[in-house]
Amino acid sequence: MAEAKTTAEIPGLSKNACTVLEKRYLKRDTEGKVLETPVDMFQRVARSIAEADRNFDKKADTKALAAKFYDIMTSFEFLPNSPTLMNAGRELGQLSACFVLPVGDSMEDIFDAVKYTALIHKSGGGTGFSFSRLRPANDVVRSTSGISSGPISFMRVFDAATETIKQGGTRRGANMGILRVDHPDIVNFIMCKDDQKHLNNFNISVGLTEPFMEAVEKDQDYDLLNPRDGKKCGTLNARKVFSRVVKQAWKNGEPGIIFLDRLNKDNPTPHVGQIESTNPCGEQPLLPYESCNLGSINLGMMVKGGEVTWTRLKEVVRLAVHFLDNVIEVNNYPLPQISEMTRANRKIGLGVMGWADMLILLGIPYNSPEAVRLGEKVMHFINDEGHAYSRELAAVRGTFPNFAGSIYDKPGEGAIRNATVTTIAPTGTISIIANASSGVEPLFAVSFVRQVLDKNILVEVNPIFERIAKERGFYSEELMQRIAEHGTVHDIEEVPEDVRRVFVTAHDITPEVHIEMQAAFQKYTDNAVSKTVNFPNNATIEDVEKVYRLAYTLDCKGVTIYRDGSRDEQVLSTGKKEEKEKAAPQEDKWTIKRDRPKALKGWTYQMQTGCGPLYITINEDKAGLFELFTTMGKAGGCAASQSEAIGRMVSLAWRSGVQARQVIKQLLGISCHLPAGFGDNKVLSCADAVAKAIQSHMQAAGYDLGLESQAPDRGACPECGGIVEHEGGCAVCRVCGYSECA
Repeated sequence: MAEAKTTAEIPGLSKNACTVLEKRYLKRDTEGKVLETPVDMFQRVARSIAEADRNFDKKADTKALAAKFYDIMTSFEFLPNSPTLMNAGRELGQLSACFVLPVGDSMEDIFDAVKYTALIHKSGGGTGFSFSRLRPANDVVRSTSGISSGPISFMRVFDAATETIKQGGTRRGANMGILRVDHPDIVNFIMCKDDQKHLNNFNISVGLTEPFMEAVEKDQDYDLLNPRDGKKCGTLNARKVFSRVVKQAWKNGEPGIIFLDRLNKDNPTPHVGQIESTNPCGEQPLLPYESCNLGSINLGMMVKGGEVTWTRLKEVVRLAVHFLDNVIEVNNYPLPQISEMTRANRKIGLGVMGWADMLILLGIPYNSPEAVRLGEKVMHFINDEGHAYSRELAAVRGTFPNFAGSIYDKPGEGAIRNATVTTIAPTGTISIIANASSGVEPLFAVSFVRQVLDKNILVEVNPIFERIAKERGFYSEELMQRIAEHGTVHDIEEVPEDVRRVFVTAHDITPEVHIEMQAAFQKYTDNAVSKTVNFPNNATIEDVEKVYRLAYTLDCKGVTIYRDGSRDEQVLSTGKKEEKEKAAPQEDKWTIKRDRPKALKGWTYQMQTGCGPLYITINEDKAGLFELFTTMGKAGGCAASQSEAIGRMVSLAWRSGVQARQVIKQLLGISCHLPAGFGDNKVLSCADAVAKAIQSHMQAAGYDLGLESQAPDRGACPECGGIVEHEGGCAVCRVCGYSECA
């Protein structure tokens, strides 16, 4: 394994990747100074994970194995989940991304779960919960002769706890909240994020059952069951409840749906317990106190000469399964209960990223039957080879302790090391490190614009598209700028038709194709598939219902949808818009909001913030600036919700006639406790990022705004606004005593 200390020895490591690694992954001293290079980090991880082989063979050649692990990571053929990259070989040593905790129906159980949540979030993990065991609101509490406040009120306690915990200095807490559809409080749960003022650290999903779905099909009533005693306590019409779920998802993307009976149909250890919840992104069903370590193979690296390199893919699958099983050995679990349950089942989740890249390199459009068939074939291969190697490991290391009574404990199955092997997770920042498309998603955009150090704007182009454009002679900076403005190439005539055909983006694809692709990968995935089904803004409630029903028909385990701009539409539209506009005084023209046309011209800017990449889309109509949308990685979370709120208010201001200069002046220089970047490129907060994106947009159009940066040197305390200082690796406020690590 190489000992050099420069990033030059990791070919293909992009500037974006270096920024992400430095910001979130590399080891620092107590003063915040970076102590390792990316090379050092990958060596640290490889050595730490390889060392687990000595648990089974004292003479194991861990140096040679570490070299293999290092090679598949630095070639970006495989990367583990973020906590493993951050913490392997370091004092914290917590390597898992996802956990599920039980929430029992007593005050002691509930607040034990809150405490455990805080410990997990502090260590860098996300948590999933089922609140279905909690008795409904206004139910009797015999011990106090009082009444229960219900699951939603306690969810707010978990949400508040999450808000105060900073995960390891690099990751914000994330939660999944699930309630069974037969819980008496289900209607209130479906509506609990309607106003988006609460539960911003939660993704929520309704746990649907097979009897419920059958009742939906037949338009029948179904029973509600009190979890306190399991007795029937009412009925609801299934189709009306299903329609309410669909309408809320159409309105703002939540709740999602989880098919609970399907999760338990594939539960490998039903004798141990029933699966009640998943991790925050929904792809990892887990028993209470279970954790799972994840990793992803970069499919874009598995294509050579226009063909899939099946032999190399098999080699990487085997190494990845070996790697992930070793993670279980060296992992430092945040709770003894989690250590015991995780080691008893030894679940791993090997998934993929770069799926869109693979299709492009093979010349196959994402939205084609051929792509769906190949997705099924690729995942079948990975699942088979992963299970085969897990069986080989079992021959040497033994089966997982809960093997007896598991679904594998029957004639013809044979021993296996891991209760589950495959999971399709969202790859987020690791796909940025690998310069790959995310998970099994299509491309977000072929090209977009971001600000650089000299305050100019830089057009970022998909590397495969850029290479093809240069090789075939149609590359030009002007063309790349036009593509960035459109976000898609399907209507750009200068791009050859065969290239346009394969470079499709998320919004070039019908929702039905999204579901078909999800189902193709789900067919050969032990756990579940994380996938967002994108809808255009003009999609109807009926369109969403059609996709939910299709997901059920095609044996998906859950669905997450998002209708473009749906959250902004709630504020920008009013029930009596026509009457209000007629009533407005004609001379006060700025009080009249401009109506949104069906099509707008827009630009998307990428800004690096302390909470991760923030994509800011600025749209214009014929009169000028019209609306602003923000996208930050995933739904939920404080940063995402605050950025969305800023986008709504900026859009409303522009549609009401407020000038860009005034918007920039109000937002520029606002700071938080997590600034990003250095010098002229420093971004103090998400609000500051929005201001800088608008400023760059206007300057590119030739406007002199006459504004100077108002940036202070350091971030601000999230509680009192005072200046924070770095002390002992934490941000500490000298005014109110706030500490990130407290």
